[in-house]
Amino acid sequence: MTLLQAATDVRLRAYAPYSRFLVGAALRSTSGAVYVGCNVENVAYPEGTCAEAGAIAAMIAGGDTRIAELFVIADSPEPVPPCGGCRQKIAEFADAGVKVTLCTTDGAQRTLTVGELLPGVFTAAHMDRT
Repeated sequence: MTLLQAATDVRLRAYAPYSRFLVGAALRSTSGAVYVGCNVENVAYPEGTCAEAGAIAAMIAGGDTRIAELFVIADSPEPVPPCGGCRQKIAEFADAGVKVTLCTTDGAQRTLTVGELLPGVFTAAHMDRT
């Protein structure tokens, strides 16, 4: 199964009764394992979980820590980029050159690197004072 297919399939399991905006994400870790996530809303909007965050949590729970590739899909006119928080989460577990492919359910795609998604990323090195 391709990452696009995995993201497409998990998108249909999203829980989005408020926005009705279903998002699916699938990533391949550097070990080759595939992990998926979908958005899960909550009536208290800020308490929801993004698809990308869900896939990353599944990866960590599965024992992997590095992203090799990521696909995100939503039913939108243009490919939808990850929110700012998810960009930071992705950057925590992926090198700047890792490809992130953003897709629509109509087949449009846009591929960026993690570095392009989040230039000037905040890293642990910013906290190193030694």
